[in-house]
Amino acid sequence: MTTMTMGAGDPRGPKPKRMTASRIGVYAFLIISALFFLTPLWVMLVTSFKTMDEVRQGFLFNWPANFTFDPWIKAWDTACTGRYCDGLKPGFWNSVKITLLSVPVSIVVAMINGYALSFWRYKGSELLFSVLVFGAFVPYQVVIYPLIIGMSKVGLFATLPGIVIVHTIFGMPILTLLYRNYFAALPSELFKAGRVDGAGFWGIFFRIMLPMSVPVSIVAVILQTTGIWNDFLFGLVFAGRENMPMTVQLNNIVQTTTGIREYNVNMAATILTAAVPLVVYFVSGKWFVRGIAAGAVKG
Repeated sequence: MTTMTMGAGDPRGPKPKRMTASRIGVYAFLIISALFFLTPLWVMLVTSFKTMDEVRQGFLFNWPANFTFDPWIKAWDTACTGRYCDGLKPGFWNSVKITLLSVPVSIVVAMINGYALSFWRYKGSELLFSVLVFGAFVPYQVVIYPLIIGMSKVGLFATLPGIVIVHTIFGMPILTLLYRNYFAALPSELFKAGRVDGAGFWGIFFRIMLPMSVPVSIVAVILQTTGIWNDFLFGLVFAGRENMPMTVQLNNIVQTTTGIREYNVNMAATILTAAVPLVVYFVSGKWFVRGIAAGAVKG
């Protein structure tokens, strides 16, 4: 009976016995990078719990002496976003509506495109795929004006369906690339077996490909949710006054010039706006990495 050496079954490999100069350099770089990105978050967090009198004293990094939730309450409920003083609350619900409608539509369209371009290739499919990939690298600002004209002609400009369509269009190239690469990495025998059993386009899609696409679908959901929630440009141009997302409301709060500029309220509003993407990342970060890895190796 053979004995297993310590650490042989550990996928991370054996733990190093001594600290080398290279490891010290790696740890130093990681610590400096973490401090670089976390310092602004710390400043925003502590400032959001301070009174304005304390903010005016400077001392950006100090913990608040008089801890208060008033800036958070005001940012959510009563902060002025131009003529209206309803806080971020309307923008939050608008962002929820836009995200919940845009994410499923864009993912379903991209999933079907990726599936069709992987297993049901037709004449000109490679050209179409190249055009879709090219669309992922076209700057958004270049096509905004033609989109405004076109959507105005069909009555979709400044409407909820209009902003959903825009997010679907601009999410389709990268998501189609993601799904195509994932489906192309699956064994072709699965597709051939489905064809032998008499399944057609939709039969193979729903019975074979859809159940196997869970890992990459999690990646797509995370990408689209964070991208749509953080979007400012499309929300400002295409959403309309009744559907302005949270990012646009945040800009209106921060850029308001009447009265006193309340930095504690601005910081609280910024953290509230960024809360949803942060929660999505922390909750599903490991699935995101697994989904990326699942489509990175050809089976």
